[in-house]
Amino acid sequence: MSPDLSVATPPPATAQAPARGLRVAPDTDWVLRVLDLGKCYRIYDQPSDRLKQMFLSRFGRRYGHDFWALRGLSLELRRGETLGILGRNGSGKSTLLQLMAGTLAPTTGRLERRGRVAALLELGSGFNPEFTGRENVLLNAAVLGLSEAEVNRRFDEIVAFADIGEFLDQPVRFYSSGMLMRLAFAVSTAVDPDVLLLDEALAVGDVFFRQKCYQRLERLRERGVAIVLVSHAAHEVEQYCQRAVLLDHGLPVFEGPAREAVKRYYLQEQRAHLDVASAGAATPPPRPPDEAPLPALDEVPWPAAEAFFDIADRAQVANGRARCTGVALCDPRGSALRHLAQGGVGVFCCEFEALADLEVPVGGLMIYSERGVSVHGKHTLQYDCPVPMGVPRGARLRFRHEIALQLSPQEYVFEVTLSSLPREVYDRRAGHAVADLYAHIEQVCALPRAGSFSVGLRPVGTRPIQILHHGLANLPGRCAVAALPPADGA
Repeated sequence: MSPDLSVATPPPATAQAPARGLRVAPDTDWVLRVLDLGKCYRIYDQPSDRLKQMFLSRFGRRYGHDFWALRGLSLELRRGETLGILGRNGSGKSTLLQLMAGTLAPTTGRLERRGRVAALLELGSGFNPEFTGRENVLLNAAVLGLSEAEVNRRFDEIVAFADIGEFLDQPVRFYSSGMLMRLAFAVSTAVDPDVLLLDEALAVGDVFFRQKCYQRLERLRERGVAIVLVSHAAHEVEQYCQRAVLLDHGLPVFEGPAREAVKRYYLQEQRAHLDVASAGAATPPPRPPDEAPLPALDEVPWPAAEAFFDIADRAQVANGRARCTGVALCDPRGSALRHLAQGGVGVFCCEFEALADLEVPVGGLMIYSERGVSVHGKHTLQYDCPVPMGVPRGARLRFRHEIALQLSPQEYVFEVTLSSLPREVYDRRAGHAVADLYAHIEQVCALPRAGSFSVGLRPVGTRPIQILHHGLANLPGRCAVAALPPADGA
């Protein structure tokens, strides 16, 4: 698989701006730094080859072959920063975390740490299954560097956070995976680490406990703790991490803003599935071009030139079949819009040029809060609006999303995407479960940082009142009020 996941040349990778309230660390304020890090294993075809290698290597005989689980990685992690690690199975994610934790020694390169490193690498790792939960808390806290006095002072806090009740004094071999994760997470985050490493740590447990975990992680980050998160749930990396590293067969293929890394990860997954499908399938006969004409460009109202963002230097995540040529944000009259009052209407416009023949196009828009939380996402399949049944090479596609931005007052960023769907799947779209439908969607081009805008309060005197709602977004609904007369004799 080629490491090049984009047809556009991205600008030099820079860290995404920290969330509001976080201290911006100077360049020297790093807690973990790696330079040209690599880990190699010797793989033998049969067990006896290992013994032969021990005795015959002096005569120049070599058995087996080298396998590089990780190679050529350099990065710096600073205080208060959250770094995501993405990649398919076998890409080297867990190897990297073990190297960072010090449980593996690197084959090449250098790794430097400052301060205490706490790691939750595998569910229950470091726990003795014959010890009780209480005994494992005391043992693990001591291993992580807490003195006896510190352990005693924080013990009640750890137990309260884990919330496993009477099981605290039972051997952990009787614990469910959720209970084990609760206890391990409570210990790892209570030792005041400088760096916290998490490998799929939040994949188990109920939603309420996961919310509590993320609240604790947020408090740790605000105190300056650096966090490294490995997760197959790419949306968690996208929403929680500032930067991310994408690995492919042990090689770093991208390092930069988490949202862009996630787009490249999805494209990596998509290419892998296409490779598997094409390897076992005969080449299908060419389908005749669809007769449905493309909508005329003048049928879609288009904004004034000043409404367009400068996207010349913005990275596009693409597979070579299309490129984004324009992005604009305007009001319904077509005038440029960068700030609007709560509840105002924003019109998001984007244009793509087809660099190859495409099937049914799917145009999407995603809006994120200033903290990276996705607050709105919708594409043409969800609108069920008319779309062309095929797009020839060289054609231009225009999408116009008109949205009432009933959002909380703050800064927002948005992205635009183009995907495609086979005609036969599109024709039966309503009969597909969402997972099956999305499995057929090919990501063609995405602009993760297309533009930004801000939402402010409405003018005083506006009915019903100046602020329309609390929370990130306003949900459609109605409210009715009734008053009952007092009961007789009251």
